[in-house]
Amino acid sequence: MDQSVLITLISAGVIGLFLIGVPIFLVIGYWVLGVSLVIDFTLANIGVTLFEGLNFFGLLSLPLFILTGDLIAAAGIARRLADFAHACLCWMRGGLGLATIASCGLFAAISGSNSATTATIGGIMHPLLVKDGYDSRFAAATAAAGGTVGIIVPPSIIFIVYGFLMNLSISDLFVAGILPGALMIIAMQSVCWWLSKRNNWGSVTPLKWGHIGLTAKRAYLGFFAIFIVIYGIYSGIFSPTEAAAITVGFCLLAGLFLTREISWRGLPDILLRSGQLTGMLAPMIAISIVMQQVFGLLGVSEAVADFVGWFGDSETVVLLVCMGIVMAAGCILESLPVTVIFAPILAPIAIAHGVDPVHFSVIFLVGAAIGFITPPFGLNLFVASGVTGIPYAKLVRFATMYMSGLVVAWLLIAFIPTLSLSLLPKLGG
Repeated sequence: MDQSVLITLISAGVIGLFLIGVPIFLVIGYWVLGVSLVIDFTLANIGVTLFEGLNFFGLLSLPLFILTGDLIAAAGIARRLADFAHACLCWMRGGLGLATIASCGLFAAISGSNSATTATIGGIMHPLLVKDGYDSRFAAATAAAGGTVGIIVPPSIIFIVYGFLMNLSISDLFVAGILPGALMIIAMQSVCWWLSKRNNWGSVTPLKWGHIGLTAKRAYLGFFAIFIVIYGIYSGIFSPTEAAAITVGFCLLAGLFLTREISWRGLPDILLRSGQLTGMLAPMIAISIVMQQVFGLLGVSEAVADFVGWFGDSETVVLLVCMGIVMAAGCILESLPVTVIFAPILAPIAIAHGVDPVHFSVIFLVGAAIGFITPPFGLNLFVASGVTGIPYAKLVRFATMYMSGLVVAWLLIAFIPTLSLSLLPKLGG
């Protein structure tokens, strides 16, 4: 039987496995193994590449930032940050909703995870939002949408993966995500304010500077953790891995001895949760390296380049086509498989047409982030549904409203490169 027919059958088979719920790591692994046998690609390479793919110092920051997110949630630091955000925004219509999105940004500035951001902030803020008169579906969708900045605001777990795959400076990627992340927050807050005003959701209370000062004082541990990560990396004092290790140590000590909301008895459960998430992400990164090698032998990159070129050769057209591919992939895949499958294919095409590689990384990952609230997959919607008990389907209506605001922000980020690149010279390029 012809190779192309066999590869088509294997691809159809693994798509079927994906549709019935087989983990994506196994789906990709089966495809890589099957195609390797068809094209007579040595199987010994798979074992070697799986090991060497993870044998990289920079990837040590991945489990450390995951652990940081679990520690700040368990230590009560996230709740204190949410209290501060509400104190600052309570004077506006929809202030508690705006505070929910701002809290997601603050949490993301320490944790780097979208699902952790949605679960933690959603668990804290959803009951308060419902009590304050917000539609429960809107409240859950707000937490889901706010969680999208979890992979854009530095530190970002997916930026670490992207930098590893594309051989880019992780520090540069982190800094490039600062202004785009802020723009995403503003875009979502604009949607939240408009909907809250239109539906008269939420109470409005006078701004009290004393209360802001009090909540800021209680949230100082969160601010210091953010300072460690952002300033340490931005100034070049720490590498991302060093910053992650220092932040883990700080959050652990803060939870044990300052807030005292982490107990020695509960610590193993926190470590286990972080280890489980790392155990899902690390194999995906490793198998993606093998998949890229197989793609290279099959000429997939050249085929995609020809497809993109069919629409035109201008930088604007190429960017829009690449963004369309990322958006379509994000509808059915989580950000990690979208990144490991499509980044090595699309990034060289965009770079060849004059797009800065760091700028394209932000464009690509903002698109992947929007996929977190894009049906039918929308991982954050599933997380918010699990945390709040509201059926997934009932969140989609409000999620699409947030998605429209994020798409506007995405277009601005794509076609105003200074949003991503203006802070980079301060790192020395």
